[in-house]
Amino acid sequence: MNIEEYISSGLLEAYVMDQLSPAERTEVEQAAADHPEIREELEKIELSMETLAFATAVQPPEGVKDKLMQKIGAAEDKEAPVIALQPGKSTGILRFAAAASVLVALASAVMAFTYWKKWQSAENQLADMIAQNAQFAENYNQVNQQLDDIQNAVAIMNNTAYKRVVMAGTDNSPDAQATVYWNEATADVYLSIQNLKALSQDQQYQLWAIIDGKPVDAGVFDSNNGSFLVQMKNITSGAAAFAVTIEPRGGSENPSLETMQVVGNV
Repeated sequence: MNIEEYISSGLLEAYVMDQLSPAERTEVEQAAADHPEIREELEKIELSMETLAFATAVQPPEGVKDKLMQKIGAAEDKEAPVIALQPGKSTGILRFAAAASVLVALASAVMAFTYWKKWQSAENQLADMIAQNAQFAENYNQVNQQLDDIQNAVAIMNNTAYKRVVMAGTDNSPDAQATVYWNEATADVYLSIQNLKALSQDQQYQLWAIIDGKPVDAGVFDSNNGSFLVQMKNITSGAAAFAVTIEPRGGSENPSLETMQVVGNV
């Protein structure tokens, strides 16, 4: 049994209004006995209708009782003719009017409660759809950004103006590998990471260009930045080689040669 669909079907409200057949009433009572959620919802509906009945009860204006008693006293002083009432006629009308008002109040309560449940369900579904659309839009933007990165990376790697410098692993990390794409005319430098181990939070990799035998800082980077190509600092003409070392986070003025991971000649 789908409990949520059963609760929203209107059977419980009809049960409280005594508008079900004996078989349907037995079904509801059995469902309430078998499922605590249905029994709890049934109790809530009964309480809501009881509360609404009291809230919608019409109170007579103040002073009506005193005026009525005065008229009764005045009628007793007069010798008014006695009119025989047909037994049960007046009380039957009052009972019918009272029953009709109660039924109207209860019917209004059922309708209000049913539409409130439907409105609440629709509101929840709308919120879910908005959240799903927001997540879809975010994923779409991420995919578009990744496609842009790939297109830019392919354009740079296929551009003959860029020199491709393959940096192989050193004795410190034989399996490490990274590639530098360097445009000597524009001084643009891009780094492609093929295989570099993860570092601790207080460490970063640092790229160096060897110019006239001296290391020149080309920028720091992390191995897990998620980009296909990492743009590094510009390097002007004269670079004979590139290398990568492990440095404290933020980089160093001079390379720690004992931590060199990869190196490659231009």
